[in-house]
Amino acid sequence: FTATDDGDPSTTTASAAASETPTPTPTSSNPPPARRGRGRPRKIGKHTEDPKPQSPERRQSRHSEQNGDFHAPNGESRHNNGVLGGGVKVVPAMDSVVKVFCVHTDPNFSLPWQRKRQYSSSSSGFIIGGRRVLTNAHSVEHHTQVKLKKRGSETKYLATVLAIGTECDIALLTVSDDEFWEGVVPVEFGNLPALQDAVTVVGYPIGGDTISVTSGVVSRIEILSYVHGSTELLGLQIDAAINSGNSGGPAFNDKGKCVGIAFQSLKHEDVENIGYKMENPDLRSSMGMDPNQKGVRIRRIEPTAPESQVLKPSDIILIPFRHGERIGFSYLVSQKYTGDKAVVKVLRNSKILEFNVKLDTHKRLIPAHIKGKPPSYYIVAGFYGKEYEFDAPVKLLDKHLHAMAQSADEQLIVVSQVLVADINIGYEEIVNTQVLAFNGKPVRNLKNLADMVENCSEKFLKFELDYDQIVVLKTETAKAATLDILETHCIPSAMSDDLKT
Repeated sequence: FTATDDGDPSTTTASAAASETPTPTPTSSNPPPARRGRGRPRKIGKHTEDPKPQSPERRQSRHSEQNGDFHAPNGESRHNNGVLGGGVKVVPAMDSVVKVFCVHTDPNFSLPWQRKRQYSSSSSGFIIGGRRVLTNAHSVEHHTQVKLKKRGSETKYLATVLAIGTECDIALLTVSDDEFWEGVVPVEFGNLPALQDAVTVVGYPIGGDTISVTSGVVSRIEILSYVHGSTELLGLQIDAAINSGNSGGPAFNDKGKCVGIAFQSLKHEDVENIGYKMENPDLRSSMGMDPNQKGVRIRRIEPTAPESQVLKPSDIILIPFRHGERIGFSYLVSQKYTGDKAVVKVLRNSKILEFNVKLDTHKRLIPAHIKGKPPSYYIVAGFYGKEYEFDAPVKLLDKHLHAMAQSADEQLIVVSQVLVADINIGYEEIVNTQVLAFNGKPVRNLKNLADMVENCSEKFLKFELDYDQIVVLKTETAKAATLDILETHCIPSAMSDDLKT
């Protein structure tokens, strides 16, 4: 059994930097599906970013020369192939751009008691104030070793990961060796650029070991899907080339100040919005909206969210507009952090109401990330969980995208594979099936299930599964068989460490 987790998908884009050092943990909302990205590996095939043993589709042309994105003061931006031009002067700042080497060891969701084979990748980063280096979160995800190399040097310095902001795809690193910091000038942050402003992307993409510079102009500013973080944040689209390995590299304006971070290629993926924009005139009229009022209609509210106590479905959240431009609602959300308070104006039954809401982190029934922790698992009589990549059941994917947790500790638990033994004859074909109840009691989460099984004094263990399936095992023989199965498959424990406390 395992609490399902899709893992996180690949990414290489750029995110724009704020005028102050960004804090890599913003509150986010409504996640789109994500693909994991790593930066450039040591050995690369055509249009691939890392040689990690996975199915071919997983790594297809992730960071080939194509449109890309970079973070803006709260987002990202995108790039086309281009030639160096525009006369952007960034020579002094380029010496602060470093190459990031990382050895990754990902969790193995198929065999959750061990990790996958390690692999290497390289990407880009840059030095900022306070003896810190900024790069992408996906560049150092599940790291076991991180090293940095400065421009024109062959020395690689061991680095420590200080913080990882999964949602905004940003990580902070540092180096303890004083020699690394000699002769470097921290990069300064600029303001959010405007349309047609010149931008230069600097980094270490594929095709060589020296620094690469490509230039373009800002062609669009909008809310984009952050693939690694499963969030939507502000991004800048530019017509400069971003290739594999550019991840984490800075984007400079014409004054040599950083206005973005390369982090992903743009993907046209649908996401579920939290509300409908109030555009239809009949819908607006039925809700009592004035012609000048703008906003979004609340479709549903998560039961675990603080605002569920005050907001209701079909409330209209009124949103201000500026200079006649449309604003993405998720951009307003991205300006807030966990624990902040926000004044929310809503239109309800033709009346404007105002609520002061304390914000909290979005609770997903199936998390998009495990935040560097090993996956949870529980084995009884050979039943356990596995990873989903391209073979995830449609029913579970639907719950990942749309289902809402009814309580803060709720998890979706599945039987996804059976280690064949005499005790589980007839159940071998059960795969990817949700566990609903145990001995007549609903299953809240994996620890709850493990506790009920371990403390069961009844004659039989009865698991009620989705699709009206049941698994019934004699309690005494099932627990004895579990020990034999663990020994046969060299599994150190029947449960992950987090379930033992």
